Amino acid sequence: MSLILVLNCGSSSLKFALLEPSNQSTVLSGLAEKLFEDEPRLIVTDGEGKQAGPLPGQGHAVAMRGILEALRSRGLLEQVSSVGHRVVHGGERFRQATRITPEVVAQIEACVPLAPLHNPANLEGIRGAMEAFPGLPHVAVFDTAFHQTMPPHAYRYALPEVLYREHGVRRYGFHGTSHQYVTRRAAELLGIPLEHSAFVSAHLGNGCSITAVKGGRSVDTSMGLTPLEGLVMGTRSGDVDPGIHAFLAENLGLSLREVTEVLNKGSGLLGLSGLSNDMRELERAAAEGHAGARLALEVFCYRLAKYVAAMCVPLGRLDALIFTGGIGENSSLVREKVLGQLGILGFRLEPEQNARTVRGQAGPITAEGSPLALVVPTNEELMIAWETRAVLA
Repeated sequence: MSLILVLNCGSSSLKFALLEPSNQSTVLSGLAEKLFEDEPRLIVTDGEGKQAGPLPGQGHAVAMRGILEALRSRGLLEQVSSVGHRVVHGGERFRQATRITPEVVAQIEACVPLAPLHNPANLEGIRGAMEAFPGLPHVAVFDTAFHQTMPPHAYRYALPEVLYREHGVRRYGFHGTSHQYVTRRAAELLGIPLEHSAFVSAHLGNGCSITAVKGGRSVDTSMGLTPLEGLVMGTRSGDVDPGIHAFLAENLGLSLREVTEVLNKGSGLLGLSGLSNDMRELERAAAEGHAGARLALEVFCYRLAKYVAAMCVPLGRLDALIFTGGIGENSSLVREKVLGQLGILGFRLEPEQNARTVRGQAGPITAEGSPLALVVPTNEELMIAWETRAVLA
């Protein structure tokens, strides 16, 4: 068996999955978490269930050794044929997945100013895996690559030309792997050719984005230069008046870095509710009368509904609205509230079907005669494995 190891390296975690892309099966998966805290641990899921254990130290290199041991102890190490890496930002340099060479590593490093929280961690994972698997091919799959098909009128900001030409200031978009997977899957489920499809894809988790996908190509998306722009998210504000930086700096004495920290880590659902960034907790609290939780839920759904309508503009028509991600796949309440505000587009919910379509279930949630909305569980790891296989074919 020829297996692909997929790595998704975050600032304090390392997710992995060992996949057989031909039959779409996951042989082994897991998460190394709390990598720079007192008790880092590795959680591994296989056919026998989930096992968790401590890691003997901190950092991504220790996590990589733990993953290697998990593969070795199950007799899987020799079956790994290649490694696919999630990389958040590829700038304009990378329009597709790319085999990793020293030059590619240098170009990913050059994109660090565009994603200072993400690309350094991605590079840690690449270096650790290339050391662990020196004889195997490694492929970088970029969150931004899927959105490189956007036209200039969608990706350019109304800023001086020199900022784009010399500094790359433009809209890039993220979650491309997820949007690519679910729109491909939706076309399969609906029995329509991907090249003739028109979808709005809403990836809703702790990070949220929405993308217009026409003919299998991204034509507009909500995230921008960074993953901060667009929808309300778990701790990120989404769209705000850019003047808020000067306002907070002048009135509260905050530095530029401190304002950006507030917008990234203290805002969104957490900031609005004053309670949590977890939608499940907010739904429970809202049902019990918590005013902040109710407000967070209403703002989240209202802003999402506005973006759904906006993303129909570049499509010209709509085959389906797709909900995916942890919230999109599991919150029937969020889907109900969003569709309830899209009567202008003719959406009508089928309540029983909406309530049933959770926990990995795919399918339509709208009534007969309504424009179609459906839930499609995402599988970014499988998409990365497919992309890795395609690059090496």
